[in-house]
Parts: sequence; structure tokens; C-alpha cells
Amino acid sequence: MAGHSHWAGIKHKKGKADKERSKIFSKLSKEITVAAKLGDKDPAMNPRLRSAIQAARSANMPKDNITRAIDKSSMSNQSNFENLRYEGFGPEKVAVIIETLTDNKNRTASNIRTIFQKSGGSLGTQGSASHNFSQLGVIKIDKNEISDEDILELAIDAGANECKSDKEFHEIQCSINDIYNVKKELEKKISNFISTGMEWVPLNAVEIPNERKDELINFFETLEEDDDVQNIYSNVKFSN
Repeated sequence: MAGHSHWAGIKHKKGKADKERSKIFSKLSKEITVAAKLGDKDPAMNPRLRSAIQAARSANMPKDNITRAIDKSSMSNQSNFENLRYEGFGPEKVAVIIETLTDNKNRTASNIRTIFQKSGGSLGTQGSASHNFSQLGVIKIDKNEISDEDILELAIDAGANECKSDKEFHEIQCSINDIYNVKKELEKKISNFISTGMEWVPLNAVEIPNERKDELINFFETLEEDDDVQNIYSNVKFSN
């Protein structure tokens, strides 16, 4: 029976991983389609599209999927998507900002409100949580692309405000107005980027003890499962 349980566990994990990958590809495709629809279909002339494609490549999204997503932007029957932001407070009163890309704002608002209510949190108005964050341009680069020392020097020369490195990636921060100028300079030396975009960076973190961690993780995962949700930002920090 031990072997059977082990196999069941592997199947469950693989199924979950496949489902998560499919969900990620779907969200990346939507962003590519919208970026191509709103601007030039040539990534070299459209920074938002270029960043969306780079994010898709970082997620190992097949080239055919990327091409289809761009082509989809030319179809006249495509829905009109809009970017909407929601703010509120989740379990343990942590501040949360959710960025969505939706063709039905009533559906999206209802879904997100329900998730907050079921978690014991509360969905607020715009500005209710964002004062806990600073909106910055954030560029993430895989650690294998460049050393900590070299990326720091390159980031400074490119005009970035800050450069942080952890075990998996380098994170470069700059003002939102400078992000594509900084990115352009970085592209002279770096070709592969994990992501580029505006992010809400918390001003102060709220530390949550490990015994309360699962409740928050479940809350964030439920939000991520919603097809309209593109990005989630929080000021939570889990205790070591």
C-alpha cells in the first residue's frame, strides 16, 4: 500500500502542476493579446508586449502559444479587456492589492469580494490598502544570467534606484517613469528577463507566525486561481 500511496501522491502533484502551468499560460496569453491589441504587434516597438513575451519565455511557454496570442489580437470578435485594481485586507489584516485583466468587471468584483469574505478579510475601496505600498518599476533577472557584482554595476549605470539579489533572481527597482529606459540599457548586456513591470512594493512588512501561514497561503492561492487575476501584492512576511 505504501507504493500505491506514493504513486497517488505523485499523480496528485503532477496534476496540480499541470493545472497551474495551464493557468499561468492562460494569464500570460491574455496579457500578450491585450498588449498587442493596444500597441504595435512588433515587440521591438511595444515595450509592454516585449515584457509580456519575455515573461512567457521565462515560464517556458511554447513559441507557438506566444504567436497565437499575438495573432489573436487581430480578431474582431475579441472581448475588450480592461485593467482593474482591487484593494483590501486579508486574513491577519494584511494589506492586499490585486491587479486584474477582465472583460466583465461585475463578475470579477463579485468573485474577489467573495474570496475576501470567505477568508474573513474585507475588500476596500481604492486607496484603502495602497498607502502601505510604493509603486515602482521592477525588473527581475535570473541569477544565472549575470553575477551579483556585475548586475549591481550595470543597474547603477542604467539609472536604477536599487538592486537586490537573492538565491533565485536579481531584482532591479526604479521609478515607474524610468522603467523602460533602464530596461533598454540592461538589454545591451542581458537578453533573458524573468519579468518587467510596475509592482506594488510594501513600505513595511507585517510578520505572520508560521502557525498562521496556511490560512494566508490558501487565501492567496484562491485569488490566483481566478482567471481574471493577473498580479497579487501583499505586505505579508512569514516568520522563519
